[in-house]
Amino acid sequence: MKLGIWDVFVILLYLFAILLIGLFTRKKAASSKEDYMMGGNKIPWWMLGISNASGMFDISGTIWMVSIMFIYGVKSIWLPWLWPVFNQVFLFAYLAVWLRRSNVSTGAEWMFTRFGKGKDARRSHFIIVAFALLSCLGFLAYGFIGLGKFIEIFIPFSSVAPFLPFSVSSQFVPHFYGIIFTLFAVFYTILGGMSSIVWADILQFSMMTLACLLIGIMAISHLDEQQLIVPEGWKNLFFSFRMELDWGKIMPEVNKKMAADHFEPFSIFFSLMFAKGILSSIAGPVPNYDMQKLLSSKNPREAALSSMFVNIVLLPARYLMISGFTVLALLYFDKLQLADANGNIDYEKILPAAIQEFAPAGLLGLLIVGLLSAFMGTFAGTLNAAQAYLVNDVYLKSIKPHANKSEISMMNYLSGIFVVLLSILLGLFAKDVNSVLQWIVGALFGGFIASNVLKWHWWRLNSNGYFAGMLSGILAAMMFPFLFPTIVPLYYFPLILIISACSAILGSLLTPPTEQTVLVNFYMQVKPWGWWEPIDKLVKSTEVNFESNKDFKKDLSNVVVGIIAQTAISVLPVFLVIMEYRNAFLSAFILGISIVFLWRNWYKKLPAS
Repeated sequence: MKLGIWDVFVILLYLFAILLIGLFTRKKAASSKEDYMMGGNKIPWWMLGISNASGMFDISGTIWMVSIMFIYGVKSIWLPWLWPVFNQVFLFAYLAVWLRRSNVSTGAEWMFTRFGKGKDARRSHFIIVAFALLSCLGFLAYGFIGLGKFIEIFIPFSSVAPFLPFSVSSQFVPHFYGIIFTLFAVFYTILGGMSSIVWADILQFSMMTLACLLIGIMAISHLDEQQLIVPEGWKNLFFSFRMELDWGKIMPEVNKKMAADHFEPFSIFFSLMFAKGILSSIAGPVPNYDMQKLLSSKNPREAALSSMFVNIVLLPARYLMISGFTVLALLYFDKLQLADANGNIDYEKILPAAIQEFAPAGLLGLLIVGLLSAFMGTFAGTLNAAQAYLVNDVYLKSIKPHANKSEISMMNYLSGIFVVLLSILLGLFAKDVNSVLQWIVGALFGGFIASNVLKWHWWRLNSNGYFAGMLSGILAAMMFPFLFPTIVPLYYFPLILIISACSAILGSLLTPPTEQTVLVNFYMQVKPWGWWEPIDKLVKSTEVNFESNKDFKKDLSNVVVGIIAQTAISVLPVFLVIMEYRNAFLSAFILGISIVFLWRNWYKKLPAS
């Protein structure tokens, strides 16, 4: 165990600070349901943006991104499009404004805005609650495993085992550590609600940003004295039909990992990933912490600004750290000792092993705190979202609609404990970070897309169609991993999409449309563009001054330029760390042009409130 006294002090100080935040925000959070779930809609957009960035800077995702950059180099910038990272562009371009105009507390409550509150509408409400809880549990298990793998390297179980009254199998040691540190996130999340989460996230993101800068500088200083030995094309962002990376003469075992990832031929994988990403982004945010923070903003304008700010604060810092650790791992790979007794390498341990090897005393504690806080931020935001759905959309809608303040507070605490226990149980059955990630983004989210694209853009989609599309998509997403265990989930995403889209369309056309009053109110309040012509005519027959949304071309151009800007701001710190200064300058130039365009075509045209 390499932790020194200063490292332990920094870690304990951090844990104590977040416990205090939970205690200090407890009273305000208990004031009302809105204060607990949404901070009373009084949190400034920049704070929500930093909080969201902190939640997205998760430890499991960072572990994965370091492992793929080690293997695929600069081309790994494209792989997070699996999530997809550019959904934040669609949000700040127009969707955050649409979502915030609904004035609801959760994504499930939004269903009543779109489909009304009749008997049929409750099906759409039920299915989105089920999906929200399933995705929250998946993300909690995903973060839970990553945290355990991270801590295991710094605190070997052999140093802990003599003090425990029970034994733990080696395969469950990461899960054991995950449980221990999960308890701290549970404490401040359950006590303080959204306000606690946001304040803790700001503290945590400040620490992470400092850690990112230090690691980037350290990597540059080491690379200045040595040469980076990587395959030809590793430093190139672009690709052809295949990635054309061959590690055979450098580290032959990496080629085996590339074959096991099934990303080749990459042009086909990229096309599927990009198509799925576009559809996922048009569908809007999944009902998780991202949506909850948008709904917690003061107004539609601030919702858009907070989504934009996520990209500015998150991507440069995160890629400084990722590229920094990747460079150090490549330069000193032999020192990391990642192979097991059989010679198999766990690439997901590159990040924690590099921290252990290269971080000096004091900085090691700061880095552990930075990545611990990344886990805390993700876990807390996701847990808060799950609580919101259980309390607001299950307890208050179906069990006890007239619950008093103390009953609601108690339910908030109990629901949080229930979700944590269930996510831990799920995490015990998960093999590794990548397997959970692939299932969430490749399969489960595939079932979300069709119904949620149509809900914004097609007036004829009704609650029955939405329910049919979501149910068939979720069932397919849960069955296909068992039917096709050796296939990457992204490859059967098109089949899931076709099944759910056909179900949504047929379910809508074979049943009566949503009530006209509901559709008219939704159309006037949210003002989406798409296939709304019958409703548009109906609105204008009574509201002659009503202006339809004619921003499709503007929104589309902002999305295109936004994705270019997001890619440039991601790759810029990578090129700086690996000393590709010509490409860094080109990235900065493209980013500058994109910023000017977005300032004129997006920022200056945002709604006033």
